[in-house]
Amino acid sequence: MSDRRPRDPDCLFCRIVSDELPSSKVDEANGVVAIRDIAPRAPTHILLLTREHIPSASHLTADDGDVLGAVFQLAASIAQREGIAGSGYRIVTNIGDFGGQTVDHLHFHLLGGRAMTWPPG
Repeated sequence: MSDRRPRDPDCLFCRIVSDELPSSKVDEANGVVAIRDIAPRAPTHILLLTREHIPSASHLTADDGDVLGAVFQLAASIAQREGIAGSGYRIVTNIGDFGGQTVDHLHFHLLGGRAMTWPPG
């Protein structure tokens, strides 16, 4: 975790990635932790959380390319292991209240195991 964005002691996801709170961890690599969502919206619903506290995708900078690459690499690896890579899957992040963000910590939803509709929501 960088000194640029310290851990937020009140943030649910900061507490999960620091193992202060229990979770169903799937994998972790290069500053990203993957856990099963506690309220899944698809047969496979995994959250990819940054270890560093970044409030949302709107707070990303040019310096965050490595963590974004790590998110998508880990998502692809998990999709293979979960058996959803061949049929397809969705990766989404929400920003702000109208975007559906419920925890102010950058995270991505990896959804698969069923056909996704468009438009969502």
